[in-house]
Order: sequence, then C-alpha cells, then structure tokens
Amino acid sequence: MTLKTTLKLTAAAASLAILAGCASTGALEDVRMTAESAQADAAEARSIATQAQNTANQAQRDARAAMQMSEQNRDEMNRMFQRSMQK
Repeated sequence: MTLKTTLKLTAAAASLAILAGCASTGALEDVRMTAESAQADAAEARSIATQAQNTANQAQRDARAAMQMSEQNRDEMNRMFQRSMQK
C-alpha cells in the first residue's frame, strides 16, 4: 500500500470515527497515533526521495564529465592519427 493510500485511509477512518459519534477516547488516540505514524513515514519517504534525486543529479554530472572526457580523447586520437598519416 502506498503512502498516499495509507494517508487517505487514515483520514477516512478518522472522519468516520468522529462523524459516527461513537468514537471513544481510545479509538481517537489510535487514529491519532496512526496519523502521526503516517506523517512520519511520509517525511522519511520524502527524505529518501530527496537523497535519491541528489544521487541521480550527481550521477548525471559524472556521466556528462565522462562523455566530455571521452570526446576530448577521441579528438586527440583523431589528431594523432591524422599526424601519423601525414608523415
């Protein structure tokens, strides 16, 4: 179950419990704890996603640098080949 689904179900459960008028203090406490847990899970997921994005951005920068170096090496090899063919 995704985090978004969990949050929706938690909100729905809390609403039903309150609207039904039969929610005891213990039930409300359970709903509150579930909501807090869902919020903590969402914060952790957001943190992990941010770290993943940062890692992906760094990998992309590294790949671009590697491509640039590869192109420079290819150009240098072509120049060396051209010089050797002129001799």
